[in-house]
Amino acid sequence: MKFFNSSTNFESVLKKYFSFKNETLSLEPFAEFLESIKKTDFTEILNFFKSNPNYTENFKYYIHHIFEGRPFNLSLTEANILSENAFFPELKKRILNKILPPVENEKTVWYLVDNVSLRPKTDLKYLHNLPENEINELIKILGVADFITNAKVKKEMIFAMSILSWRATGMAMEVEVVRMAPQYRNFDNPFLALQNELEGLAEDLEKNSDLQLHSKDSRYKQIKIYTEQCLEFVTIAFKNSSKYGISGKINQSLLKIRQQMQRVYEIVNLLVIDTEEDILVKSKQLIFNVLSYKSHKNNISELINDSTRLISHLITNHTAETGAHYITSSKKEYMTMFYKASGGGIIVGALCVLKMLYGYIPGSDFSHAFLYSMNYAMGFVMIYLMGFTLATKQPAMTAATMTKVLSEEGNSKSDRTEFAHLVSKLFRSQFIAFVGNVLLSFPIALAIIYGLDVFFSQNLAVDRSDKLLKDLDPFQSKAILHASIAGFYLFISGIISGNIGNNSVFFQIPERIAKNISIRRFFGAKFAKRLSKYYAKNWPGIVSNFWFGVFLGATAPVGLFFGLDLDIRHITFAAGNFAIGLYGKDFSVDSYTFWISFITVFLIGFFNFLVSFSLSMFLAFRSRKLNFGQVSEIYKEIFRYFFKHPLKFFLPISSGLDKRADDLMSNTMSTKSEDH
Repeated sequence: MKFFNSSTNFESVLKKYFSFKNETLSLEPFAEFLESIKKTDFTEILNFFKSNPNYTENFKYYIHHIFEGRPFNLSLTEANILSENAFFPELKKRILNKILPPVENEKTVWYLVDNVSLRPKTDLKYLHNLPENEINELIKILGVADFITNAKVKKEMIFAMSILSWRATGMAMEVEVVRMAPQYRNFDNPFLALQNELEGLAEDLEKNSDLQLHSKDSRYKQIKIYTEQCLEFVTIAFKNSSKYGISGKINQSLLKIRQQMQRVYEIVNLLVIDTEEDILVKSKQLIFNVLSYKSHKNNISELINDSTRLISHLITNHTAETGAHYITSSKKEYMTMFYKASGGGIIVGALCVLKMLYGYIPGSDFSHAFLYSMNYAMGFVMIYLMGFTLATKQPAMTAATMTKVLSEEGNSKSDRTEFAHLVSKLFRSQFIAFVGNVLLSFPIALAIIYGLDVFFSQNLAVDRSDKLLKDLDPFQSKAILHASIAGFYLFISGIISGNIGNNSVFFQIPERIAKNISIRRFFGAKFAKRLSKYYAKNWPGIVSNFWFGVFLGATAPVGLFFGLDLDIRHITFAAGNFAIGLYGKDFSVDSYTFWISFITVFLIGFFNFLVSFSLSMFLAFRSRKLNFGQVSEIYKEIFRYFFKHPLKFFLPISSGLDKRADDLMSNTMSTKSEDH
């Protein structure tokens, strides 16, 4: 289809093509007319048709001629409905269709709409913005005001519903999909009942071409009830995803079933005619529906939003369970967090020295990447298994917890001060974890490097001290960027943890371990049960910490390989490196170097927290369909609360709001069912 001259007048188009009875099947006249009317007052177009009946009749004949014999059921069964049962194949297909539109059957309305409208969304918006009375008048002029009553049209619509119903039934019968809604195992299957009802309706139409549904028709009521039951099946399956977990394939199948059932619901409602006015309204609605479906058929953003929202919800849901443990309430919990963070600081202090020593080992970039990655990974896994805390691991977990509290039904009207107090408890928990990590990481790294100096009679930090201190100067290095990269990895590790937790539930890994015949035979049933519980509790954390370590360790060597200045900066490691750098200089550094390094350690921690918490909050908000505008008042209340009670954000000062804030959080933390 060629691009048309933007100055073309609609009258000239009509005179060019419709001053005579045009027998062509070419779509060019229609496309050119559609482009020309956008630049004209629509009232003028209607007036022209009224005052020029010959042009009107010729144009009307042309429209009926090009649509005659073109089935439109594809526009109902395919457009804006997932065509693949997996996300990535669907994404690739839509991207390809965007770049190179597929070759369609020229004898279909699908092809006609594709080749007449260059910008379907823009054209649809233009038609929607026209006054309703003018659209109605145009439809009457074109002689399509009653085509919803045409026997061929009704037959195609019922045929489209049958196709959609069969496809949905096939997917709903899959074992893994049925497992998501076990409540339906003991009931008559609504999908099969819907299909039987549609087949009966098609047979009735064959016997009586004048058949017309009305709102009190038993056939319509039955189809509506069964469709609603099918949609309820999907809703229950999605709700049960927190209990049973879900895979990308099942998520996509449920989305597809829902789209197909919603389409059936929309089509059957168009067939219901109660009054004469309904004929025009439903005819017009069918036209607009076809255009709307087609305008969204390759929408990539909608695909990503629909396909990833539930998965991100499940990930943050599992993450939120963990995050609840990172928010301290009492002084005892506050000090416990400090002790755990101190333990983490001890291990990180040792890791700092180990990494420095690994740097002296000759080898390739790959060997160093492996050594650094294993150093970090084993250290982080050790911190996790010993019950210690790495401060910056918390934001990715607590962001999900806070969002879950915000999103739960009923909390929107609760006292915002309670939530602000909960935020203060979160903040002080983060603060004391930072303090515990830094206070121990610095002296432990210093003690170890001093011990090595005494043992080997050599200051091993001399050669590394200049670089370590330079890396802590944000004006001479990319410390802020590197801290942000570490924050991004913290966010990714949270996603990994949530995803592993979801997969563990979906594939029933703990149950498989507990009931595994080989394990029970060789090690006993009690061992299998203990191993099952250990796996369920620790495996997501072990995997996420391992990969977090790999990400941190491999970034610098990979960046070096590609010629990029990439690295990571983490507050706890920065404190340890600061100690090693000072020792390598025999503590003989100028005041600027000391203070800029000292400040940068905490600046790195701030960006670690900011990036990981912000990204996690974004994911959690998106997964629960919240936006920042919806909670703007809560943010204002948090700032007001901070200026009113600043010390509560740093110290465990008791408050009358403690119990209410704890209840606010505990009431929204899902309990694991026996089926979990």
